[in-house]
Amino acid sequence: MGKPSDLVQGTLDLLILRTLQTEPKHGWAIAKRIQQISNEVLQVQQGSLYPALHRLEQQGWITAKWAESETGRQAKFYSLTTAGREQLEKETANWTRLSQAINLIVSEA
Repeated sequence: MGKPSDLVQGTLDLLILRTLQTEPKHGWAIAKRIQQISNEVLQVQQGSLYPALHRLEQQGWITAKWAESETGRQAKFYSLTTAGREQLEKETANWTRLSQAINLIVSEA
């Protein structure tokens, strides 16, 4: 049986893009925000988060810039690009379509 923190494959990109929609964040803040918004159900491990951030940066959907974090340390802050905002719209539409289809199957009596 899967753990509550298991993510459907492909959803991590959507969650990261959505988390960055409002403001730039560093990796730890992204993971904490996902955990917080999901009421502690989703926990993104560093081993998944940083490769995903690197992949999103390679695809041109996010950019990274070194800056001082709230603790005074240097951290890489990620922000959405225009292409990232467009991808977020596509990913959100795909997720809505997929989740509605799954709900139909799960709720069938």
